[in-house]
Amino acid sequence: MKLTKTLAVIACLVFWYSGFSQSIQLTKKDTIVQSAWIVGVGFNAVDDAGSEFTNFFNVTDNWNIVPFPSRLSLGRYFKNGLGLEAIGTYNRYKEGKTIDGLVNTEDIDYYAIDFRISYDLNQILGETAWFDPYVGIGAGYTDANNQGRGTYNASVGFRTWFSDRFGLDFNSTGKWAMSTENATNHIQHAAGAVYRFGMEKGLSKKGEEKLALMKEIEQEQQRVQDSIAAAQRAEEARLLAERERLEKENELARLAAEEKARMDAKNQKMQQIKNAVEGIGNVYFDFNSSYLNRESKIVLDNLYELLKENPEIKVKIKAHTDSRGTEEYNNWLSSRRAKNTVNYLKEKGLSDSRISGEGLGESNLINDCGENIPCTESMHRQNRRSEFLTIDLDSIK
Repeated sequence: MKLTKTLAVIACLVFWYSGFSQSIQLTKKDTIVQSAWIVGVGFNAVDDAGSEFTNFFNVTDNWNIVPFPSRLSLGRYFKNGLGLEAIGTYNRYKEGKTIDGLVNTEDIDYYAIDFRISYDLNQILGETAWFDPYVGIGAGYTDANNQGRGTYNASVGFRTWFSDRFGLDFNSTGKWAMSTENATNHIQHAAGAVYRFGMEKGLSKKGEEKLALMKEIEQEQQRVQDSIAAAQRAEEARLLAERERLEKENELARLAAEEKARMDAKNQKMQQIKNAVEGIGNVYFDFNSSYLNRESKIVLDNLYELLKENPEIKVKIKAHTDSRGTEEYNNWLSSRRAKNTVNYLKEKGLSDSRISGEGLGESNLINDCGENIPCTESMHRQNRRSEFLTIDLDSIK
């Protein structure tokens, strides 16, 4: 009887360790890129107004940007977090912009070649998966405002990775002239796409911990199996029958758990998509207009990215007007708003089968601003909108 109880305890330990070890496996998420070459191309903006930190975001008066890719970089990054990078940029000081505290009277070319030593802050913060912040220092040569000068540089930025190879890079660099005579200090912002190659990958800290745990589990499994072998000869037949019963029960439980997890995941995704669409907000229009302004296009760009990531859903656009104007005119105007909203998404690449629109005029006001009721302009604006309705969510698997 004592032997039977011992065998039962040992058998339970074997099954527990077996299931636990199967749930802990090294995956792609447990590896990181430890060293690589990175090439980048993108845009740069130069602020040479002489008031960089007091008017840091004065894009209209201070920032100079050309409408085409104007930055090229190549760098080598090492396991210890250090990186060496060469960066070439072109820009053009625009007539009417503020340059060194004065209004620029003509367009002037800007050229720069810089060399930078960077440090990956993940070495301090710990691995943050797709988010890769860094700082850097360096030097370079800049021809700005028809004046050449060497510069000392300091940078702060981050890269965000969509995969092992492709990502985006955003950074800002302060550039101080080595000689202050007739040469100004300035700030250069940059954003662009980056590509990694020549990569060397290894386990992350989490992956190393998981591998150590897997080895411990394997050792414990072996110890338990050795114990079973010593006692198995006495009760082999009974233990085999008991094991088969337990395996069948575990399999039924596993299948039931998988089905529940699948349904839970489906319901969760359906709710997440609905919440995400609702969270994007509405497109709002100016009075008597169906024109999509910059703010509206940002909202639609966010909606397009969501739809691109979730090809199984469709969206219906419902456009509305405020109560001012005749019913016939408002029906026409809302149809125009719906059409412009739909066309914008189609032009970005959304197929006809996934988008539709409908103009509802003033029939669905969201406040009490009905006809002949005094309301503020902001209250009327709440009614001049395009809303998004998700459909076909049941097709999600």
